[in-house]
Amino acid sequence: MIFGRIKSLDAILATAEKKSLHRSLGAFQLTMLGVGAVIGTGIFVLTAEAAQKAGPGMMLSFVIAGFVCAVAALCYAEMASMVPVSGSAYTYSYAVMGELIAWMVGWALILEYAVAAGAVSVGWSGYVVGLIEHTFHLDIPNLLTRGPFDGGMINLPAMLIASLVTWLLVIGTKESAAVNAVLVAIKVSALTLFVVLALPVIRMEQFTPFAPLGFGGISAAAASIFFAYVGFDAVSTAAEETKNPQRNMPIGLIGSLAICTVFYILVAAGVIGTVGAQPVFGPNHEVLSPGSAALSQQCAALAAAGTEAVTCSKEALAWTLREIGWPQIGNLLGLAAGLALPSVILMMMFGQTRIFFVMSRDGLLPAMFSKIHPTYRTPHVITILTGIFVALFAAFFPVGILADISNSGTLFAFAAVSIAVMVLRKTDPNRARPFRTPAIMVTAPIAIAGCIYLFFSLGMETKLMFVGWATVGLIVYYAYSYKRSHVGRGFDETHEGDEGIPPIPVPPVN
Repeated sequence: MIFGRIKSLDAILATAEKKSLHRSLGAFQLTMLGVGAVIGTGIFVLTAEAAQKAGPGMMLSFVIAGFVCAVAALCYAEMASMVPVSGSAYTYSYAVMGELIAWMVGWALILEYAVAAGAVSVGWSGYVVGLIEHTFHLDIPNLLTRGPFDGGMINLPAMLIASLVTWLLVIGTKESAAVNAVLVAIKVSALTLFVVLALPVIRMEQFTPFAPLGFGGISAAAASIFFAYVGFDAVSTAAEETKNPQRNMPIGLIGSLAICTVFYILVAAGVIGTVGAQPVFGPNHEVLSPGSAALSQQCAALAAAGTEAVTCSKEALAWTLREIGWPQIGNLLGLAAGLALPSVILMMMFGQTRIFFVMSRDGLLPAMFSKIHPTYRTPHVITILTGIFVALFAAFFPVGILADISNSGTLFAFAAVSIAVMVLRKTDPNRARPFRTPAIMVTAPIAIAGCIYLFFSLGMETKLMFVGWATVGLIVYYAYSYKRSHVGRGFDETHEGDEGIPPIPVPPVN
């Protein structure tokens, strides 16, 4: 039965009670936490992808993706305030909808974290390679900096940074909150400088045609751009530390997403209005997919003819600044991305190992996955395994494909949480809820519908890959996990949420 094995919510909450946190965060602190967590990789690396799918209409794509995130965040916040322990959407689903759904959510979260870490690694590679080429006047061969789907052979820089981050996680190096604050400041300052330099030279004719591929293109870009907002759950999971969460959580969530959406629209307007953002079409005016070999060939032909397009750039924002007469500032922006993005890879890989760790501790994955290194006190087995997969993703796939695959897992998890919130309101209406989602029977269905809409706006290849991944997950569950589940075998144990994993005091940032 699909809801047959439910992990006791009382047992999970017993863990939370052991680690009650001081309520100190107000609306302003939550909003700033959200801005710092959300603004980052997506806007740096997916602007070119969005332009290829939607043209200037990508400005509307940012609004659509931001709205879906906002309603999903309100549902997420209620569960996070009730169940403030490790495991994120996996734990919430286990407590409400049972083991099978929880397994599928945890399996989908592998896509969210590991594949996203690969996407960020590829984005980092694009900016660092561009910085090196323009600073030292070198021409690094595409064969060594792009995967086979993208006109190259292997992306060595992306593979290198993923391997380096894996090593750091194994030896247990911790980032401090102060270092993270500096990196957030670098990212935000770089994007602010971009807006300040680009907006004064905007030409309105660049916005026409606004939607060259119609509303379908805008929807497809919104599905990709969703990646630029992931990280808002850092605000949701801070509910336990929030003063007056019923008032301050919505302000923090909606406020941070509103600020980020406006910021993203300004950055997008700066790109569109200065260098243009019309899609690159094939020789017969056919639509070309981002990250495809056909697009790479067409971009090479344009470059040979002396014309370039932002959709061809692997460092769209730095390239734009160079094109409008700020080459050194463009290099600085590339440097900012090179400095800030590795911390994002680290947090995504850390999140992945934590999900695996919790699933292993529940008996759904082999016990070796929760094995702790005797010296470094880190879950080294699963960290190394995760690092290998992230490095391979980064080496052979373009950023757009990885971001879309990551989004498919994230959307599934957010939809599951939104369903869980409604189910728990019916099955356990009297349980204490530090934060209650406003108008739950309106908000949650909108969140679910929004996640479904964005999922079906992803490319057919991405949807098929998600279905294939889910099928593999079901096979693994029934072949291994079902028989070894601790809940299925009658164990009802509690753990400290972070037991065995040294905490890294940094919110997950995208």
